[in-house]
Amino acid sequence: MPQKPFKSPTLKELSATLELSQSTVSRVINGEGDKFRIARETQERVLHAAAVHGYSANTVARSLRQKRSYTVGVIVPEISEGYSTAVLGGIEDELLKDGFFYFVVSHRHRLDLLRGYPRMMLTRAVEGIIAVDTAIEDELPIPVVSVSGHQHREGIVNIELDHGQAAHLALSHLKMLGHRRIAFIKGQAFSSDTNRRWRAIVEAAKTLEITIHPQLVVQLQSVDPGPGPGMEVTRQLLQAKRPFTALFAFNDVTAMGAILALREAGLRIPKDISVVGFDDVLAASTYNPPLTTVRQPLRNMGQTAASTLLGLIRDGTQQPQPATITVYPNLVVRKSTAPAPSHLPPMAVATTV
Repeated sequence: MPQKPFKSPTLKELSATLELSQSTVSRVINGEGDKFRIARETQERVLHAAAVHGYSANTVARSLRQKRSYTVGVIVPEISEGYSTAVLGGIEDELLKDGFFYFVVSHRHRLDLLRGYPRMMLTRAVEGIIAVDTAIEDELPIPVVSVSGHQHREGIVNIELDHGQAAHLALSHLKMLGHRRIAFIKGQAFSSDTNRRWRAIVEAAKTLEITIHPQLVVQLQSVDPGPGPGMEVTRQLLQAKRPFTALFAFNDVTAMGAILALREAGLRIPKDISVVGFDDVLAASTYNPPLTTVRQPLRNMGQTAASTLLGLIRDGTQQPQPATITVYPNLVVRKSTAPAPSHLPPMAVATTV
């Protein structure tokens, strides 16, 4: 027998099933449960029943009535495990509370996409844009919030990490362990954080009286989001045969690639070389060895970006907004760092594979 077409329940039918008023169910479905002080247990019951029975509010009709799309756009460099995923999780947390839909695009550092995506989003009637590690060049007629974009111009609210504190935490830790010859991996030129973070490292090194040796500084080049670029530049460090006892990487994925290259050169982590990452992505705590890293509150940064954008959408630009909202790091010490060895390790050249 042919199956009957699926029919979702009406609001009235769902309310009767739950034995709740239609106004209560409607408020929960539309993300206004907390606003109307509806018990969290009731909200969870309503949302569970809506999912089980396939109920969805008619957001199209609501949008037409209110001339709203209840949609925001999110622009990221790439969608991959790590930084972007954690920030997106925080963005989603906040948008769901307010009944907002969002769509994500990744520009992959292509100039045509960087320029085209914001305009495309306007044609999709988004009410605001969150740009993650992405520069928005055009002035847009809607609110824009930037996560680690460092765009200090009118019309953009920035969510930024205190990079000075981050650099000081990492270098203080290595100095306390006795490391004096430290190698550094800078981020790619296209990353919004690269220059800001490097200036912070230089300043912190000066304050802590740590010498930065130019021969021990390399920069990521590839757009590949995986560990490959970290392996590549670490091999360059090893080929220069300039000894070092610690390495501070631009991010955790780079640090993981560095560890792979150091190991293939016969070096032990952390007995010969200590490694510090940046971000504290999910895999950092389960890597071998677990990675010492500067933790960015990535999910919180996403939540802050979304709540700030929603505030701008609700209140317009009449309410004064700070140009920058600063968030703060902390150091997570795991097993990839240890006291500096008594003798500088031999810099064997890693064999490429």
